[in-house]
Amino acid sequence: MGRKILRFISIYLTIILILLSPNISSAESEEVFDIDAKSALLMDFNTGEIIYEKNPHERLAPASISKVMVLLIAMESIEDGKISLDDEVIISGNAESMGGSQVFLEEGEVQKVDDLIKAISLRSANDASVALGEHISKSESAFLKLMNKRAKELGMENTNFANATGLPNDNHYTTAYDIAIMSRELMKYPKIQDWLTLWMAEMKVSRDKDIVQGLVNTNRLIKDYDGANGIKTGSTQEAGFCLSGSAKRGNLQLISVVLGCENSKIRFEESKRLLDYGFDNYNSVTIGKKGDIVAQTKVNKGSEEFTNIVLGRDSFILVPEGSSSNVEKEINIPETIDAPIEIDRVIGELILQIDGKTIDKVDLVCEKKIEKANVLDMIKKIINMY
Repeated sequence: MGRKILRFISIYLTIILILLSPNISSAESEEVFDIDAKSALLMDFNTGEIIYEKNPHERLAPASISKVMVLLIAMESIEDGKISLDDEVIISGNAESMGGSQVFLEEGEVQKVDDLIKAISLRSANDASVALGEHISKSESAFLKLMNKRAKELGMENTNFANATGLPNDNHYTTAYDIAIMSRELMKYPKIQDWLTLWMAEMKVSRDKDIVQGLVNTNRLIKDYDGANGIKTGSTQEAGFCLSGSAKRGNLQLISVVLGCENSKIRFEESKRLLDYGFDNYNSVTIGKKGDIVAQTKVNKGSEEFTNIVLGRDSFILVPEGSSSNVEKEINIPETIDAPIEIDRVIGELILQIDGKTIDKVDLVCEKKIEKANVLDMIKKIINMY
């Protein structure tokens, strides 16, 4: 067979999931299950699959849940090396002037990025949010452009940010679905949980650092709900009471969103109901982890004769509790590939199907870099052949 002919390997697997039966069946749950909010959504973190939705694409004011995007851009900027947690940020007059929830930063004082993220995560501080945005993009207006650009890249089609705080503005809106998308993206950074899961902390503010602000997390799920690890509250008269929550138990991590609740108590109760519903009725099964070897293929004219083919990312499937699922795994890779080969080069894909329906496609990549064979490599191969 030629090197460009694809090899199709179909391995039919049967995964028998023997799990405890839920208290009520999923069908029965759907008939009686409703959330007391204008809009709500429950999403599986690993797959992005939607488990429950209510008016998921209705454009609503999100209040301080907007800061999920601020935190996401901050984490991405840290990963890219554009900023660091130890960066010192000089607070601007614009940041100081923010109303609403704040830590009362003063123009000219210096704060580290680490502390600004903490103030946003716990106190939902508007002044800290603007200061961080200005540090990343040099101005609040430039940061707003970045927020909206990132939203479009993530497929948040019904979102527009008019500020970095969530303060009322007719042109500032999003949806439960879009919030779930950016919340899921944020939670891909394990480091963010260092701040989101703090219940109480302190922060020194003012130019002389002689004032201590006590910070208490506005997200009561962190204290009251088993497995809670985020994310962000929000409330204004226009938006009502909102919450993007996250919790993890075992392999299953869920993201819940409620918008437009009548009071704070309802937003937490309804978020717990959403999460409970997910944990009671679903389970997450690991197919493989990033870097797991799934196949091997021949290298043509390379310093090595074969290369391992590995998963390019983690792969999971979401299944109802008490179900038995037949999972078909198809590995599509070339029979041979030409050297040189770069590490993580995509050369195929893993296709997962349940009962004939495709549920996931995962890139398959080369495990390591392989150079083109030199004369010495060719001599070694000839010796090994004989």
